[in-house]
This record gives sequence, structure tokens and C-alpha cells, in this order.
Amino acid sequence: MAEAKKYVPFVSAETHMKEFTVRALIVGLFFAVILGAANAYLGLKAGMTIAATYPAAVLGMALLRIMRGTILEENFTRTVGSIGESVAAGAIFTLPAFFVSGIWPDFFTMGHYITSSLILIAGGILGIMFVALLRRVMVEDAELPFPESVAAAEIHKAGQGGSGGSKFLFWAMGLGALVKILGELKFFLYLWEKFVYWGKQTISGTVFTGKGGMMLSSPGVSPAYMGVGYIIGPKLGALNFSGGLLAWGLMVPMIMYFILPGLDFQAWAAFLMGKDATLTLEQAMTKVNDPAYQMLQIWKFIVRPIAIGGMLVSAGFTLYKMRKSLITGVGRSITDVKKAAQGMGHAAPRTEKDLSFGAIIIGILAVAVLTFCITYFIFETNVLIAVVASTVMIILAFFFAAVSGYLVGIMGSSNNPISGLTLTALVVTALILVGLGVQGNAGVATVLGVAAIVCVSAAVAGEMLQDLKAGHILGGTPWRMQIGDIIGVILAGAVMFVVLAYLNEGDIASGKNLGYQGGFGSRNLSAPQAGLMAILSRGIVEGAMAWPLIISGMLMGIAFILMQVRSPMLVSVGMYLPLETTFAIFVGGLIKGGVDYFSEKRKLNDAQKVRVENTGVLLASGMIAGEALMGLVIAIFAAFEIFLYDHFSFFAHPSYLISLVIIAVIAFVLIQIPLKNAGKPDDPAPPASGM
Repeated sequence: MAEAKKYVPFVSAETHMKEFTVRALIVGLFFAVILGAANAYLGLKAGMTIAATYPAAVLGMALLRIMRGTILEENFTRTVGSIGESVAAGAIFTLPAFFVSGIWPDFFTMGHYITSSLILIAGGILGIMFVALLRRVMVEDAELPFPESVAAAEIHKAGQGGSGGSKFLFWAMGLGALVKILGELKFFLYLWEKFVYWGKQTISGTVFTGKGGMMLSSPGVSPAYMGVGYIIGPKLGALNFSGGLLAWGLMVPMIMYFILPGLDFQAWAAFLMGKDATLTLEQAMTKVNDPAYQMLQIWKFIVRPIAIGGMLVSAGFTLYKMRKSLITGVGRSITDVKKAAQGMGHAAPRTEKDLSFGAIIIGILAVAVLTFCITYFIFETNVLIAVVASTVMIILAFFFAAVSGYLVGIMGSSNNPISGLTLTALVVTALILVGLGVQGNAGVATVLGVAAIVCVSAAVAGEMLQDLKAGHILGGTPWRMQIGDIIGVILAGAVMFVVLAYLNEGDIASGKNLGYQGGFGSRNLSAPQAGLMAILSRGIVEGAMAWPLIISGMLMGIAFILMQVRSPMLVSVGMYLPLETTFAIFVGGLIKGGVDYFSEKRKLNDAQKVRVENTGVLLASGMIAGEALMGLVIAIFAAFEIFLYDHFSFFAHPSYLISLVIIAVIAFVLIQIPLKNAGKPDDPAPPASGM
């Protein structure tokens, strides 16, 4: 593969086969929306997404096989179907920040829908344009192994022989959806919590009297969280859970012990009554004296900013560790464009034809003009700020698209540090615009808007380049795949805001019905990356950052680095998330550890282990998608103030013992089915999932 002239793809350039067909496009667009919505749900709740290439390949292959589709149609469908996850990643990392920062008091308005859709579509198209410039050089680079691209291509090849795991994916989706709806209908208790008092303690006689306690919590009954834990494995799952233990087992109880005796509960109650006029004094006093409520407020307003400081340092450290790859990627990007531009005008075989150079330049300029219009007309900045913002956006988007593609080529899209790249773009943009005198909501909105476009561009560029590499192996036509992704980006961009809005509105409505404050940033929709973006943008532009807490978190992040913690970011995210979330992810990681243990105990060979891995990833991905899609349906009902548990419920007071049984069933499925499908020792090795 070192020389393009000598490389012969699976389907040769001279072969004319159905590829860009209506059925392949429709199936791909369907999965772009479905997998994008599932990742939006997962990202808002757990702070992470799963790569969609593998599920899109299996699902698209299953449906097109029924229609007698060709392998190039399957490749095209996977390309379009996986792009929704990238748009979703860009959306969840940035759009909720407009709500969390207070720029948008109401998230769901027609004006916000138009603004968000324009941002997502602009970023997606920009990423595709830059990848079209860089594709030829990067996919033919022998130094870039593209592990997940090779795995996806091998899945399509294996599918030609009749193998495939779509049944596991569909079956697991049904299980995930069933558990989610049973929980909604009160068949089991999703979470068990108990506050344990320490009582009063006196230090040195009369010097200090403190009181406090600790909130004991079970893992949340969530196939999605357990699926995430299974995919990331026991070590990363344990790191994520360690952050939860630090937050809820050390920081929250310690802060509560020291600050609770000095609090003016009457003033606190009056503050709550000022925010909610429907509360009586008795109700407000009952609320502020509830230890569970007290601990939640400490976690939300003290521990979370500390976690954000940790995430900030961790993101910088992640980029620092990748500095050689980043410098190489940025350094080569300019020469790559020159080489790509020189090759555009020559006659090329079908497998080497990208979008025309003129079309690419027009697309880039169109996005620049659109960014100017958004910042000038919608965010109401001046002409200078709008021009600078558009220019900065194009420059950052190009370099980060090149860097994103380079990192995907080395590690795969599952490990692409999009949030770190976005954070860098946000800080750079904010500092430049503050230097030009930007301020207020217009400045914060402009910073978030530029960061959002860059984020979507980098995410789409990485995913697109990964799919183009798989297409290069299979013999797909690049310009057809690029046009398919443009259509996919437009649809996903037009739909994703609606998905986010219904999740937000549904959680707000549920919160009002059950007595908690819902929406983005709440316990149910943590949106950690968006929270970080909101605090940083407003903090830099307006100086409204909680610097003492942020700096404490940054020092904590440095301590993690000095202790050689494998992933300081994962620990910090674990602190930001509710304990039941990190606990469930940890349980999923333990289940994966159990699978690995039994695989070794049964002395499975490498080929059998690959089959076990592939089946397990399919089951975990299916559970994530099933719960996410059912959660979205429930959120839509809740947004219209239709709460299913008010109309249909199994028990008035469900037991957590049933929850333990459900967790055991999920564990059994994730252990037994993969091991059962390990195959015989002499069976040929299947392609690895790359995840």
C-alpha cells in the first residue's frame, strides 16, 4: 500500500458496480440520524461517545444484504451512516454551552434551531472540504495504519462470505430499550441511595464543631453505561470510577463536614424562595435541611468546578503527549494541500477522484461567509470581530482537520481527542477576541460559535478520513462518498438540535414533576464538555470564572500527571459525573474483565479471542443504542408533559432487588454470549473490530 500505483483495491478501479444508489443513501441517512441521536444521548449523560463506524458497517451490511446490495453500496452506506456520530459529538460538546452559560435562557426556540443547524452544517461541510484536499496524500501514507478503517473494510469483506453479527446488535438494542422502558414504568428502582450520618464531632473542645455524613449509592441500572464500561475495559472503567470516589467519597463529605455548621439555613431557604415563588418557607427549609440535597449542591457548585480545572490541565497534557504527532500533522498539512491541488487536474481512475478543487474552494469560502453572517447578524458583533472570527475559524479548522485525520490514521477515531482540540480552539479564539475588545454575551456567543464549528469540522474530518481509507481498501469512489457525507451532515445537522432540545426539555419537565432542577448540566444530563466550554468562554471573556476552584482543580490535575495516572482526563470526568453513572461504567468494565479472565482460563487462541471481542462490542453497542433511542422517545413524551409512569406503572414502590437481577442478566449476556460464540480453535480468524 506504500505506492498508490501498485495498490489494487478489493473492487478494482475498472470495475463498474452499484455504489451511490437511492437505497444505499436512504439506509445511510437513517443510521446517521439513529447513531447520531444515540451518541448525543450517551454523550450528554456519560461525557463520551462510541465510534459509529463498526455498528454502521454491520447494520448497513445486514439491510443491504436483504436488498442484494453490492459491497460498494455497503461501503457507501457505512460512510454516510457513521457521520451522524461526528456531528453529534460536535453538538454535545458545544451547543449545550449556550444554555449552561446563560446565553440562551431557553434552549428550544426557532432562532436557536436555525443558528445551531447552521453551525453544525457549516462545521461538517468544512471538515469534508478539508479532507477532500488531504485525502489522496493521507490515505496512501504507509506510516498511517488506520486500524479501525482496516477493521471496517475487513468486516465488509467477511460479509461477502455470509458472516456477520447483526443479530447480536439488533437483539442487544431490544434488550437495552426494554430495560429502559421497564425502569420508566417503575418495574425496578433505578438507583438505591442512603445518607449515613456521622453525627457531631468536636475538635479540641470548643474550637470547632462539625457535622456531616456520606451518601451511599448503588450503580445505576443502565445497559448504556454498562455497555460503555465494557467497551473501554476494566482499567479505564476503574479510572473513571476513581474520579467518582474522589468526588463523592472524599471531597463532598469533607466540604460538607466543614461548611455545614456555618451555613445560614434561613438565608438559604429565602434564596430558594426567591428563585421559586411557589415554595413556602416550610418547604424551602425542609429542602435545605435534606442532607442529600446539601451534598448535591456541594458537588454541583464546588466539586464540579474543581473537576473542570482537572479536565483543563488533562486536555492540555493529552495534546502535549501527542505533540510530535500534532506537529507532524500540522507541518505536513500545507505540503499535502499543494500535492493534492496539483493532482486534482489530472485524469485519475475512479478510485482516485475527489470533489473538484474549485468546488472545494467554493465550499470553504461559503462556510467563511456563513460564519461571518452568524457572528455579525445573529450574535450581533461588529464587522471587525466578525471578519476576525471567520478568519480564525478557517485557519483553526484547517489545521485541526489535518491533525484530527492524522491522529485517526494512527489510533482510530475512538481515540481522537476532539474535546482537547475544541478546547484549544476555544481558548485561542477567546484570547484573540478579548484582545480586540469583545465583551458581554455577544463575545461569549462568538467564542462558542467558532469553537463549535471547529469542533464539528475536526470530528467530521477524522471520521470522514477513516471512512475514505476503508473505501480506498474496498475500491469505493471518493467523490461519491464525499457527496454522500455532505448530504448526511446536512440531515444530521438539521436533526441534532431537535434531539438535544427534546432531551433538555424532557429532563426539565421531569425535574419539575419529580422535584429537581433538570436540563443541561443537571445530574441526568451532565454534559461535562459543554459545561467546561461554558465556564471557560464566559470566564475568559467576562472574568466570571471561579478561579480559586478552577486553579485548585488544575493543581489536582498536575498531581495526577506527576503520579503518572494513565488518564487524568478520565478521572476528572468521573468527578464531574454522578456516582451512579461512573459506578455503572465500572461494573461494565468489570464484566469485560470477567470475559478476558474466562477467555484466558479456557485457553482461547487469538482467533477465538477476536470473535469474543467482536461479539461483545456488538452487544455493548446495541445496548447503548437501544437505551439511548428509548430514552429519546421518553424525553419527547416528557417534553409534552406526558409522563409514562403517571399512566402505567408496575409498582408504587419498586424494589432495588429486581435491579440487581437485571444487572446480573446484563452481565450474563455480555459474558456468556461472546464466549459461546468464540468458535473452534481451527476456525479462520475474523477481522477485529478495531474498538
